This record gives sequence, structure tokens and C-alpha cells, in this order.
Amino acid sequence: MLANAATYEVTWEKLPDDFVLDDQPVDNINQPPLAAALTESLELAGRLPSNALTLTHYGICATLNGQFVVKATDWGYVPSIRVPRAEVKRSYTPRLQGDIPAIVMELISDTEGGEYSSKPTYPPGKWFYYEQVLQVPNYAIFEPDEGVLEVYQRDDSGRYQLQSPDANQRYWIAEMNLFLGVWQGSRENRTGYCLRWWGDRGELLLWGSELAIKERQEKNAVQQQLKQERQRAEQERQRAEKLVAQLKALGVEPET
Repeated sequence: MLANAATYEVTWEKLPDDFVLDDQPVDNINQPPLAAALTESLELAGRLPSNALTLTHYGICATLNGQFVVKATDWGYVPSIRVPRAEVKRSYTPRLQGDIPAIVMELISDTEGGEYSSKPTYPPGKWFYYEQVLQVPNYAIFEPDEGVLEVYQRDDSGRYQLQSPDANQRYWIAEMNLFLGVWQGSRENRTGYCLRWWGDRGELLLWGSELAIKERQEKNAVQQQLKQERQRAEQERQRAEKLVAQLKALGVEPET
């Protein structure tokens, strides 16, 4: 059945409880920690409201021409859900259960995952599904081995357009009021490229391990400052005692 702009009909229905979801594990060891890192920094920075939902290899559902479609994005962000979390534990249906995702991400693995597939026939390709069916405003494709990030944003024509990064090589995600970019370093015994968030003033949203280091450095800085103040106080005391001794040697009794 062809699904193009003239013929397809999208409805938002609850996925039946007996619907069989794809439970195959992710095919790349890097995908889970890369996705977890995106969520962790949002939560620690207070950027993950209680009614928001992050999607990690999690099915996003729609009904296309009467047939259920479920696509599992590697990572996604839903600003607000309107149902109890228990109702979205298996899958998520936009509009019916909450907002359209603000962004979805695909982390390219060693095998072809169809990230660029605009196939309109059932089952539709991911590109077509995100762009035309779900109408997600931001679509990111990341190749972690080389650190290549592509960010597409849906324009007024309803098509994804490749964006250019800013001077800092980051992309503005307006729906989250955050920048998305590539960072190189180490995390959880992995050294390489990963995706990071930056605030609107350019501040990096930190992971828990980085916050612990920052807090330790700040504590050490305070302790060093206190030590220096104690040393200055001791030096002042010694200078005062020396001055008193010199005055007494001259027969002058200093006033208390």
C-alpha cells in the first residue's frame, strides 16, 4: 500500500496489549551509554521535568492507513506526556498520550539501520516516519566512531533540511532551549566521541562524574583559601609580636 502525501491517513490509537514488539537488543555496545549520557546530563541540570519522557530504543507508535507502525528510536525527547507513566511502559503514542517528540536521534551502528530511508510503503522507512507521519521537528543522525553529527530540521514545507552548525560547531534545538554538539573524551571506560548538551549561554551540562569532580575541586579551592587565610593571620600575629618585642627593647610599653 502506497503511503504518500495524497493517500496516507495517520491516526493515533493505543497499541493493543498483545501487540508483539521487537525485543531484539541493540546491535552496538556504544548505543546504550551514549543514549544514557544524554538523559543523565538533562536530569542533573534540572532540564528533565517530571512529565517529560526520554526514549531509548523505545517504540514510538502511530496508525498508518489502519496499520500499526512502531519505530524504536535510539534516543528521543518528549516535552510532556499526559498519561500516567505506567501507560507508556511498553511504547509511546504521540498526540494520544502526549506531545510529539521534540527530537529523535539515530546512532549509526555497524549494520545498516535505515536512518535515511524515506520509503513510503508499509512499513515506512524511519526518515519518512519521523518526517511525514510523526512530524518530529528535529532529527539527528550521529556516527560515533568518526564523531560526525547531522542535524535536520523540518521546514515550512514539511521536509527535513540539513542544518549548519554555529561557530562552536553546535546546533540550536529551540524546542529544548539547548545546543546539541559533539564532544570528545572519556566516560565509563570508553574514550571517543559522544553527544552533549550546552545551555543557551554556552555552559556544558555535566554528567554525575563531572559534577563530583567539580564539587571536589571547589571544596579543595575553599580549603586552600582557608589555609592561606590562616597563614596570613599567623604571619600578621608574628609581625605584631616582633613589633611588640622591638618596642619593649626600646623601653616603650605598647598599648594593649
